[in-house]
Amino acid sequence: MNNLTIEGKLVQILPLQEGNSTRGAWKKQDFIMETTEQYPKKVCISCWGEKVDELQKFQPNETLSVAINIESREYNSKWYTDIKAWKMDRASNTTSANTNTNTPIQKDSDDIVGMSFSSDDEGDLPF
Repeated sequence: MNNLTIEGKLVQILPLQEGNSTRGAWKKQDFIMETTEQYPKKVCISCWGEKVDELQKFQPNETLSVAINIESREYNSKWYTDIKAWKMDRASNTTSANTNTNTPIQKDSDDIVGMSFSSDDEGDLPF
């Protein structure tokens, strides 16, 4: 899982969390992004240490490109997944323009057995 990047709109920056551990002072801040897919998804991403300061230069509704690491860990027989940002940039206009993956669906195509893509079913999802 190297070089994972998520692009989307910054929806919300959550409150700063700070504390002290045996390693010293720490700070963490979560933020919510919404993807630019046909069915957008909201994702909570964490940033730690100096990345918290970097997050402050962005405002809600900006389109960002965020390089992330995903890691899961077990605690008391339950699994928890963290998504941590290690690089954050404003998305370039050319990248944003290329994220549009809407391709027209061919009318009355029966290429997939048992499924019809005619315009009569408009608004109905196949699941």
